[in-house]
Amino acid sequence: MKAQIMATVASAALLAGCSAAYGEDLDTMAEANTAATAMPQGTGYFAADSSLPFKTPDFSAISEDDYMPAFEQGMAIQQAEIQAIIDNPAAPTFENTIVALEKSGRMLGRVARVFFALTGSNTTDRLDEINTEISPKLTAHGDSITLNPELFARVKAVYDNRAAMSMTREDAKLLEDTYEGMVHAGALLTEAERERVKAINSELSTLTTEFSQAARAAMNDAPVFFDSRDDLAGLSENDIQSAADLAAENGQPGKFAIALQNTTQQPLLPTMENRAAREKLFMASYHRADGRMDVDTRMLIAKIATLRAQKAALFGEPDWASYAMWDRMAEKPETALGFMEQMVPALAATQRREAAMLNEAIAADGGDFEVKPWDWYRYANKIKAERYDLDEDAVMEYFVLDKVLEDGVFHMAEELYGLTFERRTDLPVYHPDVWTYTVFDRDGSELGLFYFDPFQRPSKRGGAWMSNFVDQSDLWGTSPVIYNVLNIPKAPEGEVQLVSFDWVNTTFHEFGHALHGFFANQKYESLSGTATARDFVEYPSQVHEMWATWPSVLSNYAKHYETGETIPDEMIAKIEAAAKFNQGYDFGEVVEAALLDMKWSALSPAEAAAIDTPEKVDAFERRSLEELGLEIDLVPPRYRSTYFNHIFSSPSGYSAGYYSYLWTEMLDRDSRKWFRENGGLTRENGDHYRATVLSQGGTMDYFKMFENFAGRAPDVTPMLEARGLVAGDEQADSEVSDGPLPPRTTN
Repeated sequence: MKAQIMATVASAALLAGCSAAYGEDLDTMAEANTAATAMPQGTGYFAADSSLPFKTPDFSAISEDDYMPAFEQGMAIQQAEIQAIIDNPAAPTFENTIVALEKSGRMLGRVARVFFALTGSNTTDRLDEINTEISPKLTAHGDSITLNPELFARVKAVYDNRAAMSMTREDAKLLEDTYEGMVHAGALLTEAERERVKAINSELSTLTTEFSQAARAAMNDAPVFFDSRDDLAGLSENDIQSAADLAAENGQPGKFAIALQNTTQQPLLPTMENRAAREKLFMASYHRADGRMDVDTRMLIAKIATLRAQKAALFGEPDWASYAMWDRMAEKPETALGFMEQMVPALAATQRREAAMLNEAIAADGGDFEVKPWDWYRYANKIKAERYDLDEDAVMEYFVLDKVLEDGVFHMAEELYGLTFERRTDLPVYHPDVWTYTVFDRDGSELGLFYFDPFQRPSKRGGAWMSNFVDQSDLWGTSPVIYNVLNIPKAPEGEVQLVSFDWVNTTFHEFGHALHGFFANQKYESLSGTATARDFVEYPSQVHEMWATWPSVLSNYAKHYETGETIPDEMIAKIEAAAKFNQGYDFGEVVEAALLDMKWSALSPAEAAAIDTPEKVDAFERRSLEELGLEIDLVPPRYRSTYFNHIFSSPSGYSAGYYSYLWTEMLDRDSRKWFRENGGLTRENGDHYRATVLSQGGTMDYFKMFENFAGRAPDVTPMLEARGLVAGDEQADSEVSDGPLPPRTTN
């Protein structure tokens, strides 16, 4: 996702959009300013746009030695551009102040997009060193812009005169976001308070970078070793051979090793027959980065939480959540918490009911124990297989990765939006596993460029995401260059690359983000494509998951890898029926993570400062989770605090925002209902969704955007139905409190 690239430089790229402008854009400014500041000249690869198609990066021409000079030059050039705005003798106008600010920092944006893409997807020790060094410098650079009183005076003069100005809707939104963004950064604070904000921002940048690297090391550098094949009984021969190879690579030939994945639960647990081995793998995941091994992030967490609370207090806010949610669709922590808390009673009842069901299955299997987290999915899958006659391994045989992408995802995009795709091998890539495609619009014109990076590797952080190498912008005449990154375990050489249905869903999901970027139709980069609120940006991607099982799409790509037979309708019916099963865990771990995030974000400065030892971090997490009333010992959160990258690996990131996945699922499920009621997968529906949502970027109110699409306000009920938590459903409980969306706070 775009936010992942620009997270560290968000402040430097003012509102994630000041990553443009070096060159001809300065001519008018210089002419109007007789005392114009001398502009530094950039050198090296990043000094100019790439000459490749779509201005896509030429990875073959970039070395690790290019980054630090480019960052330093990019910051110096942007500082000169900002000074030129300040020194302009003409009265502040929208063009000479707001647009000039939007245009600043083009070289810095170029290097940042490439650098942070690689530190996420294909990092090296040297890139990590550069990241550690440059992150606080970028933060200080951003603060020097957003907290510059002379620059703010010009911005404020334009903002105060807005009623007398003639502007387009997008112009007005850019002005509003620029002003409010600077106010949120601290422009209205006293000089002493601004200096304190700068110091906090710098320290947060260092600490969150350190957290990110430590969490990745705890996952990638500490595989779990097993002594014999018996420990891995139940795994496929390919999995066992991969474990043997990984152990040998880590200096322990003759043993077996399993690499950890980013979530608390681990994908191989359900098939492992040896209970002690399951427990060993789970506990290694659960306790990563909490001091039991070589890595401990707990004091980093304590310091980050304290600094965030202190920063919020400088703005008169009671806690970080209240400060961080200023530009969210939900707007206030109370709205997000109320939305989540209405699900807790039914969810807790579902967890208890499912745990009892699993204990019965264990006893029937001859087990003399009660279910633990490392047992949960093994026995849940057994029940699912019996109840729905669903064999997960048999399902995988119908999902070959290249067909999932080209005959599934791309076919959906063609049917719904009229897009077509052409594979190309003439462009340099940052890793041999990356696939590249030109994307053509419905009229046959070139829409953009798409990179697909599907496979897990040690140089890549966990999870899946989308972002841009080049943003769409009418101001610059640029088309989007977008990449999707996944973490699919790579099949052994010569084997067919099969993927689980979860990865099929993820592939459709991430391409939903890509479509949000490809259909961007904005003048300004800072409002383009996925430059939307944190609790809105996941919505378009989640909607596109629905097409993974749409009959006409499914029949086009879900072919058995040996026979070519299309996946049977009854198998899909079983997949969809089984989707409501095991919500106690599947939904519970996400709700717990979201509420845990809010607990960390709701600390006052005094409360945060009191958490001053590793043991107190553990105690706070435990207490916070117990207060939820959910079965946390059976269903731990999807991420524990010590490896919760979403909320601790960048100065802001998803902090006070992990609820967004649930909030946007509400929008998603309500939108799926609209599509089903209006004819499903049709060009008319696709064009309508493109026009009302996907092409709008961050240019308008999000509730209004949804209403333009659906013709009404969003409703939480379809989400509760889909999760099996509505009264009357087989998974429902009478305690559920469903109904309309919690009241919205208006400006």
